[in-house]
Amino acid sequence: MKKLFYPLIVFGLLTSCVSRKNQAIQQNILTLKDSYCKAPFKYNYSNKLPSYNADSILAANKELKEIFSDQSILILNALDNLDEVHKIIDLKKDSSLASQIKVLQLKTKINSKITIALTELDAVAAEFDCEGERVAQIGNYVDNLNSSRNNKLILYSIVAGAAASIAGGIVQDQGWSNAIDIGGGVLGAGFGLATLNPKGKKVEFIHQRNLLRDIWREKLESPNFPPFIWYMYTEKKFSNKEEHSIIGNMKMRWLHYQFDDSKETADKSVIFSDGGFYRADDLHNRAAMLNQMQSATRTINQNINYLLLDLDKLIL
Repeated sequence: MKKLFYPLIVFGLLTSCVSRKNQAIQQNILTLKDSYCKAPFKYNYSNKLPSYNADSILAANKELKEIFSDQSILILNALDNLDEVHKIIDLKKDSSLASQIKVLQLKTKINSKITIALTELDAVAAEFDCEGERVAQIGNYVDNLNSSRNNKLILYSIVAGAAASIAGGIVQDQGWSNAIDIGGGVLGAGFGLATLNPKGKKVEFIHQRNLLRDIWREKLESPNFPPFIWYMYTEKKFSNKEEHSIIGNMKMRWLHYQFDDSKETADKSVIFSDGGFYRADDLHNRAAMLNQMQSATRTINQNINYLLLDLDKLIL
């Protein structure tokens, strides 16, 4: 009986460690149900949205194309700085000190708007980054749940096989010995098959402020994004091929890679809701989508960098 006692001791110690680990994770998970990534208060941005009639804006400012790219002109329009640029061009015709001072004042006004736009980009990218880390923590928690469950089942299988083998050697009756061996084998196999759960555990994860939902629905405006950022997301002129907007291209990639080209599945996904029960795959998909939006947001800095270079050419 001592031979049977040792596997049970080992099994008890291992399951005890797993249990303590799960208890620690369960305590930490309580801090992840409420988002700590959103701003402490909601800023009421101006309701004024930039015009989406890009062709008309470019046609009305065609004289600026000698200095500015099309994208720079559209950004200046979105920042409401086109008037300042036209005034600078007129003032440059006068080399007096008063004109030069006025040019610098107008340039400062433009730079102030650009600085606000850059801080808005940083704020939005930071929230995407924070939410991505938050989801990754939840994903690791569910992965640990699945791993702990499988480890328990594997341990059960090992102990069942060891106990059956030892008991079969102790029992003298051949019939009973065979029955114990068969029963132990069936029990061990049952525990092994139980590990084949492709979906795994799920956990409740709440996100009433859902930035990804706004991206997926792609309406004319979004209360969760500054108007300038939303304009940059949704104006086709700022994408590489200008066929679809930045988030239009992003949505097509999500549909293909995250939802197997099924829009119905995507529309019903917990990812675009206020939250609910997530499995590990959904959590990893959400984390990947948040990180992709963070990267897309940061690439807008390139457009603003080109604008600053064009403005330098104007002042020189």
